[in-house]
Amino acid sequence: MQRETEETKMDGIIPLYKERGLTSFDCVAKLRHILHTKKVGHSGTLDPSVDGVLPICIGSATKVVPYLMASGKVYKGTVTLGLATTTEDLDGEVIDRQPLTTPFDRAKLLQAAAALTGTIQQTPPMFSAVKVNGRRLYEYARAGETVERPTRTITVSAFDLVDDGQFDAEQGTQTIAFEIACSKGTYVRTLAVDLGRQLGVPAVMASLTRLKSGGFDLDQTVTLDQVAAAMAAEDLSEILRPIDYALRDYPHVTLSERLWGLVKNGVFLDEEQVGSTAPVVALTYQDQTKCLYQYLPEKKQYKPLKMFTVN
Repeated sequence: MQRETEETKMDGIIPLYKERGLTSFDCVAKLRHILHTKKVGHSGTLDPSVDGVLPICIGSATKVVPYLMASGKVYKGTVTLGLATTTEDLDGEVIDRQPLTTPFDRAKLLQAAAALTGTIQQTPPMFSAVKVNGRRLYEYARAGETVERPTRTITVSAFDLVDDGQFDAEQGTQTIAFEIACSKGTYVRTLAVDLGRQLGVPAVMASLTRLKSGGFDLDQTVTLDQVAAAMAAEDLSEILRPIDYALRDYPHVTLSERLWGLVKNGVFLDEEQVGSTAPVVALTYQDQTKCLYQYLPEKKQYKPLKMFTVN
């Protein structure tokens, strides 16, 4: 196969398992090398110390990254009460210690987790990729500078405590396992710290694994080695998921040849032509999702929202 052919025809989504120690960009760079294509993008950063599901979009599938990111995420991990670090995880320097003399009971822990469930405001940590005045927050942090950070609205649909935790009397810490379901843009590190704040003690995220993202579960993921093996065998059929996987929650409408001729030129469609009044529909032609159209109730028409391919 010619490299140009691979880059032209390789479109889809890889549900990658990101190993600990790699950045999300490391994964993108490695896949560009393995797949011989530059058009590769991930759908949600994972810190180097976090492992788990990292959906990667290849070719024209990079256009559906926002739709993959919009889906909820599920994590499992542990939070340690009794100390705090600069980075809110164990990669940072310890900046506060408050040894516990007795462990918190389950009722108190559940009360603290409940206060962080629902639609809440969150301030991103200084060691994060959020941009303020054109610079990443971690750039300010590494330079020893502080800057006002904007709060964001997030949704934590579940903050479950798996157990009452392990109490280390010698260290004065209590480590609790949790599982969290949350919206995009949520910093689980900060939720761990906020759990401690609810209890009146410093806290740090001790470990984290992303169990679900972009509609993919952990057991659906593949490793970089598996991708490389599939590429060597010239068979990515079990690795590469279709673009439509990111759009499966939208109503699908099949276009006739005549309507496809209009749609690929960006023409608005009447409600009757689409046969729907759903807010957004995915339009397909010859078994391939071509675009998303958005409904305009006042005009009873659909307008182009996102075009994926005109071929």
